[in-house]
Amino acid sequence: MSKDSQSKMMQKGVYTGIIEKDENNNFFCGEYLLDYKMVAANHTVGELITIKSIIENPSDISYDKYPKKSKNFHKANNKPEEKY
Repeated sequence: MSKDSQSKMMQKGVYTGIIEKDENNNFFCGEYLLDYKMVAANHTVGELITIKSIIENPSDISYDKYPKKSKNFHKANNKPEEKY
């Protein structure tokens, strides 16, 4: 797989990265806060995801640390593109 095809594969969204959890039990990926209920129900810490869209974080509590938030993210597609 070339670097170009790998780059295309991983950039089908806003951001691709690993789910992490901070000291305040917030789930995040890079600089983006992730919806807590969605992660708890469908994902695990350490999972590779692709964020499809982001919004401004509406929470006053976590806004300073995470100004952007996402509810629209999915397990990253790691499949190489097929060539015929």
